[in-house]
Amino acid sequence: MRKVADCREYPSEVNCTLTISGEEDEVVAAAAVHAQTVHKEQDTPELREQIRGMLKDEAAIG
Repeated sequence: MRKVADCREYPSEVNCTLTISGEEDEVVAAAAVHAQTVHKEQDTPELREQIRGMLKDEAAIG
């Protein structure tokens, strides 16, 4: 099942609207890079676990 991380669901100072979808490990890696570059977070194992915990299943398309 593909997973989705949606920044709109979490408050931020930059009012980010990015949504990332794909296989779970891909989404976690991409979201960690995004969090580091846009939200100025440190890419730590704790951050990646937090991201993994916020993922949702992607709705079936079609």
